[in-house]
Amino acid sequence: MSNECLKQLLKEYDKKRNKAIHDANLKKQEIYSKNPRLEEIEREITSISISVAKSILQTSNKNLLKDLNSKKEILNIERNNILKALNIDYTFFEPQFECKLCNDTGYITNNFSTEMCNCLKQKLFDMEYNNLNSYDLKNQIFDNFSYEYYSDKIDNKYNSTISPRDNIECIKKICLTFIKNFDNPDEKNLLFTGNTGLGKTFLSSCIANELLRKGKTVLYQTAPVMLDSVINYRLGKSNNNIVNHLLNVDLLIIDDLGTESMNSMKFAELFTILNTRLLTKNNKITKTIISTNLSLQNLSSLYGERIISRLIGSYNICYFFGQDIRLIKKGAYYGR
Repeated sequence: MSNECLKQLLKEYDKKRNKAIHDANLKKQEIYSKNPRLEEIEREITSISISVAKSILQTSNKNLLKDLNSKKEILNIERNNILKALNIDYTFFEPQFECKLCNDTGYITNNFSTEMCNCLKQKLFDMEYNNLNSYDLKNQIFDNFSYEYYSDKIDNKYNSTISPRDNIECIKKICLTFIKNFDNPDEKNLLFTGNTGLGKTFLSSCIANELLRKGKTVLYQTAPVMLDSVINYRLGKSNNNIVNHLLNVDLLIIDDLGTESMNSMKFAELFTILNTRLLTKNNKITKTIISTNLSLQNLSSLYGERIISRLIGSYNICYFFGQDIRLIKKGAYYGR
């Protein structure tokens, strides 16, 4: 990751955190100005808490400690009664941080070990990779997904015994199950295959958004850009080590597989990425969504047995069929 990007984001985090604390203090002062007794109680509780701490450190007088705690409890009851009358609770005064895990610091400390929070990782991904692909992961959600562009008629030309609408409903259910069971190592990855304009990228976005809400990291790459970036790093043409992120991001979305110009080096890198992400490393579950316009037969011809066996064995294969939604919206299929 670029140090400049990280520095820029940490400045933004610091500004965002300070604003949340400032806004919380303003709310508190506004309440205190109308309820001065509440501020008095806070001061008394703080004073007693300090006295309790000193008592524990400096004396073994249990009666004094008991008396202090008793006074503190009485004050807590009085404060809670005032807050109840105001129809608020004490969390009202807490800063409203964007990320509840790191409190907008960008880092989390567990067992004396500090690591980067997923929210900061995701912003770095968005700055360095996702945005470079002119792709807005937050633009599409399940609530906006419509079945109206999928015919409810069975058409033999699709070689299916169900209609495009029944098919897409099944695929959506598979997507929702994928999200629900994301942390289950037995839940398979997803391979979306079918012609253009059938909703493959849209559903990938919907899944990404749901997982982002769950605190997962998401990295989107088209196959050509992804493999070119990897090769450039391997050949020393770029200092940006995208490989580590491709292997370890929670959800990797590879779009337009099959549109890249393939060679032996790219084939080896693609196999490494797909194969490594199937392994559970350090108890970390990673999942992949691949979208392609190619059929399984064409994928097999292009990539061979090593890669196709990974796809067939470890991916739920979702075949999209129907009329191109973009053409329907333009009126090309009006009246059908």
